[in-house]
Amino acid sequence: MQGTLILTFVPSPPNRKFYYITLLRDPVSRYLSEWRHVQRGATWKTSLHMCDGRTPTPEELPSCYEGSDWSGCTLQQFMDCPYNLANNRQVRMLADLSLVGCYNMSTVPEKKRAQLLLESAKKNLRDMAFFGLTEYQRKTQFLFERTFRLRFIRPFMQYNSTRAAGVDLDNATVQHIEELNELDMELYDYARDLFQQRYQFTRQQERRRQQRIRNHMQQSHQGLGLSVSLWPSHGQASSQSTLEEEDGERVEREDGQEGGRTEEAGARLPTEDYMNQIINRW
Repeated sequence: MQGTLILTFVPSPPNRKFYYITLLRDPVSRYLSEWRHVQRGATWKTSLHMCDGRTPTPEELPSCYEGSDWSGCTLQQFMDCPYNLANNRQVRMLADLSLVGCYNMSTVPEKKRAQLLLESAKKNLRDMAFFGLTEYQRKTQFLFERTFRLRFIRPFMQYNSTRAAGVDLDNATVQHIEELNELDMELYDYARDLFQQRYQFTRQQERRRQQRIRNHMQQSHQGLGLSVSLWPSHGQASSQSTLEEEDGERVEREDGQEGGRTEEAGARLPTEDYMNQIINRW
């Protein structure tokens, strides 16, 4: 599924600051997940789809089914409905619909409409305080924690055994879903590139900060004529061996293929708390 969250940190009223964040998902997997959700009887009948101060008319937003819900619909039926809001849902939910007349499809030519929505979604994504990708759970956690200076009590897990992953599709069906979600496909490619850039930049900042702390520790120990290991007793290893986070969590390979559940492995860099303890001790 897809949605935009609003984080609110309230130090003391009325000094409120709102942060808009969102998580994007691979468009094919997201589409299949929504189909499974609808197949089980989910509806969006209570959604108002407000835009420019009004809700769309039935002519602007026709229903794909008759009756109380669309439970039991096949994937083919789901794909065949031209009014299905599952198509390009991520772009539509991130874009400013007022730029194209909201749900009135006759206001702007189709090709121009698609271009305006995609560019609007990209801009809003760039302007958000944070966004993550479902397929990169650990990197998403890393960026979230560094952006908001917060810590989760446990590492995120990467689960591949989702309902969407259990759907057996042929190449033609996958291609059809990609065509129905062409805008979402473009947005996701853009988001993935931007996400990796932000991750790499943040990692570089983290490495420089770690190096400054290590240099400070070495200078302090040399000045006192001491010989103290910078590494925890359980992890004597070179920082060049593996790429680790400061809290000892394993960072995914740079190709982003996280696989199933993420396990801790390899050498660990000393944590900031550990290094501060050593500095304060002397």
